[in-house]
Amino acid sequence: MSTSDTLWEAIRDRCDALEPGTALLTPLSDRPFRTLDGDHDRVRIRFDDSGEERDCWRDQFAVLADRLQETSLAIADLPPGVEPYATILTLLADYDVADDAIAHFPDPEEGGGTPFLVSPAEARTRPERLHDEALLLADLVDRLDPADPAALDTETLTDLYVLLSDVQHESDRFRQTARESLLARLGPGQSLHGRYGSVHHTTRERRQSKDDETVLGALDERGIPREWVLGVDSDKLDVVLAVTDLDETDVYDVEEQVYVQKTDVDEEEKYTRLQGLADRIDELAGDEGEALREDLIDLEDRLDEALSA
Repeated sequence: MSTSDTLWEAIRDRCDALEPGTALLTPLSDRPFRTLDGDHDRVRIRFDDSGEERDCWRDQFAVLADRLQETSLAIADLPPGVEPYATILTLLADYDVADDAIAHFPDPEEGGGTPFLVSPAEARTRPERLHDEALLLADLVDRLDPADPAALDTETLTDLYVLLSDVQHESDRFRQTARESLLARLGPGQSLHGRYGSVHHTTRERRQSKDDETVLGALDERGIPREWVLGVDSDKLDVVLAVTDLDETDVYDVEEQVYVQKTDVDEEEKYTRLQGLADRIDELAGDEGEALREDLIDLEDRLDEALSA
């Protein structure tokens, strides 16, 4: 087997061995992409940020590998079209990153362990994360009675709070993206209607005072006393508190608020649970699976009737 054949076989094997959902990053631009499939002369990839699909050709891998046999390639100098090739090569044991450059290591013990690999849990897109968080929350709610949180054990109650927080966070971020797209389709005063509700183009003003010189100048022009608008600046007051013996309670009414703060999330544990749920769904077959599908169809029909009433 030729050197080129050996290289191509190793590339195909490493790409096929990637865990489903794994993403790779281009070395310079940090664009995430996935390997889709391979043929006798290419590996097809898709970029997450644009959906663009591209072929990485067998002969181009050979050209890049030959170049790396001679000298390393600085990551900062990699052309955009070469970046995916360089990333995929680092999946092999004898290619890696050293001193901010892609390099070939004749001794496999010195290379391998690409820094451009992103685990399936971390590689999820924003919609995928929202879907997964909502699925975990729905599964937890289905297994307990959240109507009475005080009756839950501490661990379950903590999980419920974390998942509620995560769903809110992901849905708020995704809602911002949806809002921007809707604004491009809504004219002034226009409404749009969907299956579950409606939205309306609304304008709201937010005021922010101009700089002190402009404001005070406008007051002086109209003979308005400056004292009417001058007051205490909290930022300056904080500086005074920091450098003097003035006590905070002398100038502030202090009210203590007690709340629960989410401080840690075990993403790997959540992803493991998601995989378990996915396996359970895949195992639904026969009468049980058919019954579930019928229940979903019945629910959809009842929703249609309620919305059309």
